[in-house]
Amino acid sequence: MSIAHELARRAGYDRHGDQASGVPSTAAIGGHPIHPMLIPFPLAFLSATLATDLAYLRTRNPFWAEASRWMLRAGLASGAAAGVFGAVDYVTIHRAHRSGVGKVHALGNMAAMALAAANLAARHDDPEGAVEGRGVALSGAVAALLGLTGWAGGELSYRHGVGVSSSHEQPPLVGAPEGRPRPRPRTHGERPRAVAGW
Repeated sequence: MSIAHELARRAGYDRHGDQASGVPSTAAIGGHPIHPMLIPFPLAFLSATLATDLAYLRTRNPFWAEASRWMLRAGLASGAAAGVFGAVDYVTIHRAHRSGVGKVHALGNMAAMALAAANLAARHDDPEGAVEGRGVALSGAVAALLGLTGWAGGELSYRHGVGVSSSHEQPPLVGAPEGRPRPRPRTHGERPRAVAGW
């Protein structure tokens, strides 16, 4: 493949200049995008911070205030890792940074990380008091932002084909070989027949 064809593929076009069905991720291992493998962690940790804050407000148990701090730490660390690989795809894939949802995804995630960092910093001296102050509000803002950026990330993948292999690059589905009949589906209550030799 020539350099021109490779650049066109990264931009979202196939070698004939037609819009491709998908644009493979630049940051990938064995063709599998890295960013989608990492994003569940910051989403879970930073969203769970709101839940642990609310648990503290309801029970006044210091365990939940400390749990919120650990959720924020884990969310920031895993979010930084996911962000590195997401930034590589965003910068190198034309379709990602030219799309409005791509900008929402990138800028929204940066804003969420900044708010989460401010939230963690506010809890340094008084983890319990910070929850009652602006901590729970910041946790709610981060969870809302992540809902928006998660939706935008889904739009990038499923509607715009970013990080998705083109149809000509996908392996064939595994199924019954040509010419061999597929097994008949069983009806309700029917027991499977024994197969000779098994």
